[in-house]
Amino acid sequence: MSDQPTSSADATVTTEPAGRWEDFVDLFYAPASVFARRANSSFWIPMIVTSVLLAATLLLTFNMLSPAFEAEVSRAMAVAAKSNPALTPEAIAQATGLQMKIAKYGSGVFVPIIITIVALALWLSGKIVGAKQSWNAALVVASYAYFPKALEPIVNGVIAMMSNPATLTGRYRVGLGLGRFLDPETASPLLLAVLGRLDVFTLGVTVLIAVGVSVTGKVSRAEGAMVGVIVWLVGAIPTVLPTLMK
Repeated sequence: MSDQPTSSADATVTTEPAGRWEDFVDLFYAPASVFARRANSSFWIPMIVTSVLLAATLLLTFNMLSPAFEAEVSRAMAVAAKSNPALTPEAIAQATGLQMKIAKYGSGVFVPIIITIVALALWLSGKIVGAKQSWNAALVVASYAYFPKALEPIVNGVIAMMSNPATLTGRYRVGLGLGRFLDPETASPLLLAVLGRLDVFTLGVTVLIAVGVSVTGKVSRAEGAMVGVIVWLVGAIPTVLPTLMK
């Protein structure tokens, strides 16, 4: 009795591709697989999902976070008033109100811009380590890497809700980072700006960037980590530079 040959078709195991919703779950425990399967896909879906979700979570939690935001804006306005005595209380009040509206409603506009800037930073930084990454792949990595930020307002809102309102004197006081342990009224602005970026969500984004560049750019994890550090430093410029110019 002879054995029946096994056809290649029977021996092949067909696997269904992962759904898009699985990408956002896998990011937290298997990010390399997400970047590997989506490197050549459109960046629009992760960018839109991240932007819309962040805008929604911020709107839902803004009332809890508003004391911290308002304290931050008021402190900036006080500094501006010292350098420009011509600013009237009415002008300061109007500027404060505008800044609060931007903080509440602006994320839907600004997040796609931020993601694009992050993509540019990691794409250019990747060239330093020899990453063979396309511009589309850089946008994919940045869009997925920024996704954890969409959950940050929820965590910050819970912290704000459990905190003494008198302690909500700045945005870092409601975060999961080293900046929350400093009093923004007395701490060095430069130190606060640096330590403020040493938080769980910002570092999480940095790690995802490192993994994403490594996978899509075909470089080592160490080289990907170097890109992540560079992008982290670039992201610090908007907060660090104004403190150096004072």
